[in-house]
Amino acid sequence: MQREVLGASPTVAGSAFVSEMAYLVGDVQVGERASIWPFVCLRGEREAVVVGEETNVQEFSMLHGATIGDGATVGHNVVIDYATVEDRALVGMSSTLQQGAVVESGSIVAPGCVVTEDQTVPEGHVAYGVPATTTPIEDAQQAEIDRVHELYVDHAATYKEAGLE
Repeated sequence: MQREVLGASPTVAGSAFVSEMAYLVGDVQVGERASIWPFVCLRGEREAVVVGEETNVQEFSMLHGATIGDGATVGHNVVIDYATVEDRALVGMSSTLQQGAVVESGSIVAPGCVVTEDQTVPEGHVAYGVPATTTPIEDAQQAEIDRVHELYVDHAATYKEAGLE
């Protein structure tokens, strides 16, 4: 469902997949070949929510005033509140990014992690724990970012082809 609020309406690229059970309200921008899965809430009433090209936002996630770069993955049940996820980063299931947090390119936020207010996960690092601490990424972890990205681009195309929007 897509709704206008405060004079702003969602803008969704024609090649993107947005589930009929997702809720987009206000200034929300969804890029080419991106995917927004069931029970996702994207709220852009004070600041825009921007979802980049080939980025996937998985079930039960909530983004409020967030910017997500190209080729990123936002796992199931993630909360991103006025925070930024840069290109080709992966935010694991049930993680929280608090206001002002930044996940730099090519980084991973481990499942269940809390990236605290104004904290930065440096490029090429893994954040884990509550509150988050970081360590350099390993080759296998970088390969996982790429694998999940490609998987969801393919899933989105399949769902879009099947008319499940």
